[in-house]
Amino acid sequence: MTTAPTPTPTLRNGLQGSCTLVGAGPGDPELLTLRAVRAIESATVLLVDDLVSEAIVALAPRTARIVRVGKRGGCKSTPQAFIETLMLMAVHEGEHVVRLKGGDPFIFGRGGEEAEHMRAAGVAVEVVNGITAGMAGPTALGVPLTHRDHAQGVLFITGHARPGASGPDWALLARTAQQARLTLVIYMGVSGARTIQDGLLLGLSADTPVAVVQHASLPQQRHATCRLEQLANTIAQHGLGSPSVIVVGEVVRGLAALQDQSTPIRTRYQAV
Repeated sequence: MTTAPTPTPTLRNGLQGSCTLVGAGPGDPELLTLRAVRAIESATVLLVDDLVSEAIVALAPRTARIVRVGKRGGCKSTPQAFIETLMLMAVHEGEHVVRLKGGDPFIFGRGGEEAEHMRAAGVAVEVVNGITAGMAGPTALGVPLTHRDHAQGVLFITGHARPGASGPDWALLARTAQQARLTLVIYMGVSGARTIQDGLLLGLSADTPVAVVQHASLPQQRHATCRLEQLANTIAQHGLGSPSVIVVGEVVRGLAALQDQSTPIRTRYQAV
């Protein structure tokens, strides 16, 4: 019989608390790891991101306190410093804290910031990986991220720069992807699709195949494919929004016959 993971406890005022950062994956509960399930089932406090499905939150004990601390691009978000303060306070109160994050905590999930904050305060942190959307989205379409004939590697990139910071150098990334035969997987890129498209066209062919996947692994999953030169128009035409990942590269070419216009893709989650 398996038992719940036991993170190193933190002793404060006679109380033992713990902190675990758990990746909830892209949304489908069946994509959770066993370790993630055990951690959720042992939690007394869960701090939950917006993108975590209710089916996953329901795995927590009925006695657990659920705190919604949603963070989503383009929407009003709970300040990161406030989330970290809540985590630390709960641990010091002797709670078994699970910070439940969509995807993987250490891939564009600010898990690194939270782990650093807790460790600086003397709190041990356990991290449970989850399947990131950049893997789940392409897989749901049958698209490999690497392929001996088409891509020798993959780059995960954020399309959403930190306030006050410059975004990625898309032209440089495009040239690198072309020369090294890499697949580009872009998170949080829908709102900046026009800028991304224009930058990538400085180093990639206009007919480079692209797939956009929204709500990967969930029943409402939607996809569209197009050529790179059509990216921004395709997103607007199909009303694709956040959360989505954009996959750029030759691995997409076999997904559908790419024609002059974008090709909507029916998924196994959609009614026939």
